[in-house]
Amino acid sequence: MLYKAFLLKYAEIGIKGKNRYIFENALVKQAKDALARVDGSFSITKEMGRIYVEAESEYDYDEVIDALQHVFGIVAICPVKIVDSIEWDTVVAETISYIDKVYDNKDFSFKVAAKRANKSYERTSPEICIDMGEQLLNAYPEMHVDIHNPETVITIEIRNKTYIYSTIEPGPGGLPVGTGGKAMVLLSGGIDSPVSSYMIAKRGVTVEAVYFHAPPYTSERAKQKVVDLAARVARYTGTIRLHVINFTDIQMYIYDKCPHDQLTIIMKRYMLKLAQALAEKDGCQALVTGESIGQVASQTLQSMAVIEDACSMPIYRPVIAFDKQDIVDIAEKVGTYEISIQPYEDCCTTFVAKHPVTKPTLTSIQKSETHLVEKIDEMVQKALDTVEIIEVEAD
Repeated sequence: MLYKAFLLKYAEIGIKGKNRYIFENALVKQAKDALARVDGSFSITKEMGRIYVEAESEYDYDEVIDALQHVFGIVAICPVKIVDSIEWDTVVAETISYIDKVYDNKDFSFKVAAKRANKSYERTSPEICIDMGEQLLNAYPEMHVDIHNPETVITIEIRNKTYIYSTIEPGPGGLPVGTGGKAMVLLSGGIDSPVSSYMIAKRGVTVEAVYFHAPPYTSERAKQKVVDLAARVARYTGTIRLHVINFTDIQMYIYDKCPHDQLTIIMKRYMLKLAQALAEKDGCQALVTGESIGQVASQTLQSMAVIEDACSMPIYRPVIAFDKQDIVDIAEKVGTYEISIQPYEDCCTTFVAKHPVTKPTLTSIQKSETHLVEKIDEMVQKALDTVEIIEVEAD
């Protein structure tokens, strides 16, 4: 087992000042949770601005890298060879052996980077770089030094042990989930809202979700599609608490009582009312949607302003300025795209008017909603009382 450890590098966390430990601790927790889903035993330690994952048993390299690449806050994963000694001749021999095992072709440019955390060490950092470079050139003459633009940076850290690494696997970036509050995502079976879930979680926000189900107009397979999407997003967020609301009665009541060109606007207003009630109950600070300006009639600036008037909680729209292809690209990266395009309709698409209003006024919408006063409050309460909650684990 060449790599006994992985160095987890972060970026934005490093500028958090006195609060940095909060973010580091959250990152450690998220990494532990991710590694608990793979075979092997691991310990995670923090040491002078470094976070190390150390393997305590055999493991599958690709599985470990994949797990860590789903942990927000990590910008790079460096597989590390640990040498128990810091004696110079041993460090040299182990570094030469490391290069031999990692690189079949030695014809590449390199530089040595040294970090001497142990300040009592016999060599300074510049001396380590110069002396190790010389030793590597003697061992592998086909290698050549380029200190300005090397193909490979060979890093040697001298602490109580020696850490050697040169390979960097990219991480997802962002901030650790749990450091940015909690939000309720209005999750549908489309492409956009799962991407919004991913993006808000990347900023450290814990995600819950609500799905509006409308049987028999939407099938159980449509509901399962949303569960599958939540499970894919949960690879990054951890377990997602999914609230399934039966929206059929409310939807049909609106359909019967209100002008059809306003259906989507009024339905979405009541979705926000329901979502806010659930969010407040679960301690969420905001709602999140997958709205993007101009994508559909209910996502014009005028429509969104009228819709969001229905609730008092902040609404965040991570993809609001994205082109559709931008959203699709992220969906493909996250792994939700192929699920989203499955042909199972959700409640919003089932009742879309042929000619929906694109520039509604709040006055006209509120006037139409007066036709609902007889039963709507009772229906809303019933929908909240019969919510199904599914704890969705990562798939």
